[in-house]
Amino acid sequence: MYNKLMEWNTITNIILITSFIVLGIFVLLAIYEWITRKSFMKIDRELRWMPVPLALMAAVYFIFDKIFVLNVRPDGSGEPSFPSTHVMVVATIFFLVTMILPKYIKSKVARAVLEIMMIALISLTCSGRVLANKHWVSDVLAALVFAFIFTMVYHVILRVTRKKK
Repeated sequence: MYNKLMEWNTITNIILITSFIVLGIFVLLAIYEWITRKSFMKIDRELRWMPVPLALMAAVYFIFDKIFVLNVRPDGSGEPSFPSTHVMVVATIFFLVTMILPKYIKSKVARAVLEIMMIALISLTCSGRVLANKHWVSDVLAALVFAFIFTMVYHVILRVTRKKK
């Protein structure tokens, strides 16, 4: 049983690292645009506004992990578990990437494949955190709700900052 729990923990850790690598690619793209366009304001607005939902995510993590602990892990470690940080990070990053993919990948088939992969990774992370005995289902669901809220904030920002033609 212990080995199965550790395997799920390892799988979800790998997915978390993968989401950070994906985010890193977009950070590098933003830096490249900043250097080549010689102005922060000339960075694609989709990239320029990405830090907002990520900052909200960091704030929620800090609040529930350091200030207002609502729940502890089911494994008995006593560590805070609400909301699941793995799920919140993976879902937020992949939801954001899904929103900006059409700007950078024109092929509908390629986008669909990437979106299916991201949904699968989010689903694996959700189930894996519960199966690893690191989180309660409520922790995972709350993390998904937070990720959705962060993504909607980003969506509103993009709509408000859209240039009128």
